[in-house]
Amino acid sequence: MTMPLFAVICTDKPGALELRKSNRQAHLDYIESTGVVQQAGPFLDAEGAMCGSLLILDVADMTAARAWADSDPYAQAGVFADVRIETWNKVVG
Repeated sequence: MTMPLFAVICTDKPGALELRKSNRQAHLDYIESTGVVQQAGPFLDAEGAMCGSLLILDVADMTAARAWADSDPYAQAGVFADVRIETWNKVVG
């Protein structure tokens, strides 16, 4: 039986693009150092600018997923208006 993954779905606060950009390297370093991110990337608005994030985490449980998301430098910097975490079962890919 495969363990479920966790989808972290983040929506940026309006006007947070510069804050996002200034914290991007710390966010990427955090992803690399924790080693639990299976896939990740930004959502894009109609103009192609980053406006949110989708991350797929391979962690033990929802508590670990929430702790990871809360420690993300983007979250720490206040980039996000909303962070939702859903248990996700990978079927294809």
